[in-house]
Amino acid sequence: MSEAGKINEMEEVVSSMNSTLTHRGPDDKGLWIDNDEGIALGHRRLSILDLSTAGHQPMHSLSNRFTMVFNGEIYNHLEIRKELESSKANIFHWKGHSDSETLLAAIEEWGLEKALQLSIGMFSIALWDRDKRVLSLARDRFGEKPLYYGWVNKSFVFGSELKAIKAYPGFNNPICRRALSNYLRFMYVPAPQSIYVDIFKLEPGQYLEIGSKDITGQTVKIKKYWSLEEEIKEAQLNLFTNESEALETLESALNESIKMQMLSDVPLGAFLSGGVDSSLIVALMQKQSSQSVKTFTVAFEESEFDESPFAGEIARHLGTNHHELFVSSSEAQGVISKLPVIYDEPFADSSQIPTHLISMAAKKEVTVSLSGDAGDELFGGYNRYFWGPRIWSKISWIPFFMRNMISSSICSISQERWDILGASINKFQKASQGINRLGDKAYKLSETLNNVKSIDDLYFNLISIWHDSSNIIKGIDLSNAEAINSRKKYPRSLDLDDASSRMMFWDSLNYLPDDILCKVDRAAMACSLETRVPFLDHRVSKIAWQLPTN
Repeated sequence: MSEAGKINEMEEVVSSMNSTLTHRGPDDKGLWIDNDEGIALGHRRLSILDLSTAGHQPMHSLSNRFTMVFNGEIYNHLEIRKELESSKANIFHWKGHSDSETLLAAIEEWGLEKALQLSIGMFSIALWDRDKRVLSLARDRFGEKPLYYGWVNKSFVFGSELKAIKAYPGFNNPICRRALSNYLRFMYVPAPQSIYVDIFKLEPGQYLEIGSKDITGQTVKIKKYWSLEEEIKEAQLNLFTNESEALETLESALNESIKMQMLSDVPLGAFLSGGVDSSLIVALMQKQSSQSVKTFTVAFEESEFDESPFAGEIARHLGTNHHELFVSSSEAQGVISKLPVIYDEPFADSSQIPTHLISMAAKKEVTVSLSGDAGDELFGGYNRYFWGPRIWSKISWIPFFMRNMISSSICSISQERWDILGASINKFQKASQGINRLGDKAYKLSETLNNVKSIDDLYFNLISIWHDSSNIIKGIDLSNAEAINSRKKYPRSLDLDDASSRMMFWDSLNYLPDDILCKVDRAAMACSLETRVPFLDHRVSKIAWQLPTN
């Protein structure tokens, strides 16, 4: 597009898309347009490292070959700088101390794939290569930062959230029925799908390349620069045999991860629920900090959901500067109307509500908050990892006709009556939270008895809410919907005999990025709060997979 009118038109379009993401970057904005190629990049900045204009984006490399927009953090960027500076090939003249500048220099020195492999952090990246006339998109290893892409009216578009893509002129992509079916089953839309046809999520650990001539043909090349499967294979060859060595190695890696993630030029704190994962993160943060770490928790009226007393005890023990947000039922309900704007597509994890509320409270004090997310997936914290194999050992020997009889007996009692029974049990024995919603659990057991033929079937049954949506979603072939897509299937090359380990692997591929990390990123970034997850340093993850399941 060489005409001035076309330039102005592109600028107006990208500015409009950019403005939808102001909450993700309220501190600065930038646009860049390559008129000849018809390429435009937009960026919103939440200033964390190097608050000066030296961190402004879109950013150009020294040779002017590359132009980049980057969302996230490269925690080891200082080490990467040292390695670049030790190179005899080039002399680097840094304009500032932002990780964006470091990453761009690393890409120019070593290429995109190696730069990504060397980077420890969370990120989504768009990179234009003038020489090759290729646009690359990249996403971090575990999917902490979101990245959508696709086609609208034969134009290739991308953004950190769907709302940016929907702002492109003429957006009218229909609802993807298969994505809707998967949403009804899992309560989130699994990658690479989005809720719209022709719009996709770039999956964790991948980068995408598209040439300027390939845009109208809707063809992209997707490559992996990191694979959880390969990481686990390597870890399984080097399992720990000494408990003391395992503990020492894990503690050292976590300390290093937290040290890097506490690097910030703005106020920083942590979410504290009182559970093991967040308590461990805060304890290690406080150990490394000369000041009381600011911690945040949410308190509820309903005692069965309220973990604030535990968080308060941990905070007092560690000596943190603790902030407790009391949330009434009306305040929680007030968030509901915001959720479609925050998430852009159907998302039914109810903890999105308290996560947004605690993020709003934290933002009043800090700009960055560390969390204990991913501890369950890495270290076997979910009930299904414990109960799944035990349930299977109890029912696998039962003939199918007997399972059907038991299933029918369970369903002969309404869910409401099962709930009343559960409440009665609670009164007499101070049961754990697991006894709540007994009716839902009983009916899931009934469904399990009828449908599962293996421990892996049992897992998918446990994580599924709605198995068959064909009666309400018309015109869809559900034959492939059950498997979500090919990447969700268990890879035959990964030899994990232990069922709990397979469940953890599947959750790390699916539930972690598409539910947990999606929830936290959107809930926090909606109020311009950056969250960081120390457990998702890939070196920590590898150590977790070196631990024997016993």
